Amino acid sequence: MDGREFVRRARKHAKKAGRGFVYDPKRRKGSHGVLQAGCRRTTVKHGELKPGTLRSMLKQLDIPKEEF
Repeated sequence: MDGREFVRRARKHAKKAGRGFVYDPKRRKGSHGVLQAGCRRTTVKHGELKPGTLRSMLKQLDIPKEEF
């Protein structure tokens, strides 16, 4: 999964869960952006995401992997 797909799925999950969603690609340097779902926040890379990175990002956003 790449960063853009992660943002799409996180947006869909936040809408389904009734949480606010904000993605700001210009808040970080280079190919990273900040994603905020509810009161939780994580940094998203635009390239391919490794499995461990994906797990960490889901944990930071408090999203169970099964629901994602």
